Amino acid sequence: MLRHLHFLKSVFLHSITAFGGPQAHIAMMMKTFVHQRAYVTKEELLEYNGFCQLLPGASSTQTITLIGYKRGGILLAVLTLIIWILPASILMGAFSFFLHYFDQRALHHDIFKFVAPMAVGFLVFAAVASFGASIKNTVTWIIMLVSAGATYAFFKQPWIFPLLIVLGGITTNLSRKRIPQTEQKPRKIKWWNIWLFAIIFIAAGFISSTAKKQNWPNRKPINLFENTYRMGSLVFGGGQVLMPMMYEQFCIRSVEVKEKKKDQNVITIDKDDMYNGMGIVRAIPGPVFSIASFTGGMALKDMGGTPEERSAMHILGCLIGTVAIFLPSALLVLFFFPIWNNLRKYAAVYRSIEGINAAVVGILIAATLFIMKDISIVEAKTVSIINIGVILGTFLLLQYTRIPSPIVVIICLVLGYFL
Repeated sequence: MLRHLHFLKSVFLHSITAFGGPQAHIAMMMKTFVHQRAYVTKEELLEYNGFCQLLPGASSTQTITLIGYKRGGILLAVLTLIIWILPASILMGAFSFFLHYFDQRALHHDIFKFVAPMAVGFLVFAAVASFGASIKNTVTWIIMLVSAGATYAFFKQPWIFPLLIVLGGITTNLSRKRIPQTEQKPRKIKWWNIWLFAIIFIAAGFISSTAKKQNWPNRKPINLFENTYRMGSLVFGGGQVLMPMMYEQFCIRSVEVKEKKKDQNVITIDKDDMYNGMGIVRAIPGPVFSIASFTGGMALKDMGGTPEERSAMHILGCLIGTVAIFLPSALLVLFFFPIWNNLRKYAAVYRSIEGINAAVVGILIAATLFIMKDISIVEAKTVSIINIGVILGTFLLLQYTRIPSPIVVIICLVLGYFL
């Protein structure tokens, strides 16, 4: 593993500077893992991202896990996953401990005010870089434009991303002339990933249901794992879909059940605490799914009699939330990706990749426009001029210099602190 230390260092730097959500994360990967170090090609990154959009779970987490898998197999993929999720999960877990000591106004400190325009700059860079590699003929132009329009119109709908990926792949299969059939020797599929995923899913559901029916006195950790694992297994659309799902589960439905049945062992989280967690997770780098580290800690923080016991259960909740939310994403992507590689021996899949990559470019363009609509850039204000400068400056630094992505992020944070 020594030869991969430089790659893992790049993953760590990416994990502490990747602001802006999954689309912006992919844009930052384009700079760090394609242009700066060439760990993967542009085409591979777009393919990985398109493939991960078809699966439930954290798409940017699955994409970076696949980069590690491509470079060093299962072991490096697992190390990549851990290094990627650890900083954000630690921050969100710590936030669950110190939430009530924060000045609520400090949670929205101006240091982050240029993160959104910076993310736009990264997305513009990624869209420009991906365009040349993916948009080469009339059909890919059409797929890109349709995907951009549809994504912008339905950006908050979780089904739009996998739907566009599938339609893009189908569209480029309508013509069989451009890409001929090629043969590749299929690889053996390792079934343990999907078996482990299914066994955990079924066992967690059965044990959690039994604990509820029999009213086990200390069942909260079991129910927390089952709830979080189920969400991580079924959610499409990333963190923007996961957070409302958690809010509905822990702040609405569970509160109603607790009040109706007078059951103190039902997991509930205060609405205001959840709002604060949903706000701060957008302001820290790393995967948005790290919100589960926060909700896990808040779910178990009152368990135990002594302060020491409550602290131990609080930490356990953070760990359960972290493991349960990211484990299904990893198991699914590491199982289905070898199958995807096996299918690539068929020309139909090669043709699909062409359409998938074009759809991803359209999604990147739409994400850029969607974020821009909430940024002041056309108003006659000084901040509008600065925002435009941040967008252009970020793009130019990424496009025409060798300055690493983390340095660009630090520059924007410093700018937010002083301006």
